[in-house]
Amino acid sequence: MTAKSATLLGFDYGKRRLGVAVGQTVSGTATPLTVLAAGDQIALWSKIDDLIRQWQPNAMVVGIPYLADDSPGPVAKEAEGFATKLEARYGLAVVRENERLSSWEARQRGAKPHQEDAYAAAVILESYLERSR
Repeated sequence: MTAKSATLLGFDYGKRRLGVAVGQTVSGTATPLTVLAAGDQIALWSKIDDLIRQWQPNAMVVGIPYLADDSPGPVAKEAEGFATKLEARYGLAVVRENERLSSWEARQRGAKPHQEDAYAAAVILESYLERSR
């Protein structure tokens, strides 16, 4: 039996920057794509629209920042709001994934400062893919 392949986009939400990665369920891997500036909401959503058209994901994964004690971090509510907007705008399933230590892991993988958010998005997406196998 062959597994059905699905494409997923992963997001590392931040107040200033949004990291984006793409992954596949069959391979269980993710690739960093880009880092988007989050300041101009019109431009941000236009770029996300472009990514949705380009990659045609089956679902999306958004990292929610939790603290070491599993309580929501200071940006968790905003990340949840972003995930809710993705669901409403694109009509796709949006999974919330604990993003604890994703930026640290991105640095361990050799991400440069301007790439870190995209690498963190890949870490978040791979965490979800591994957990869902």
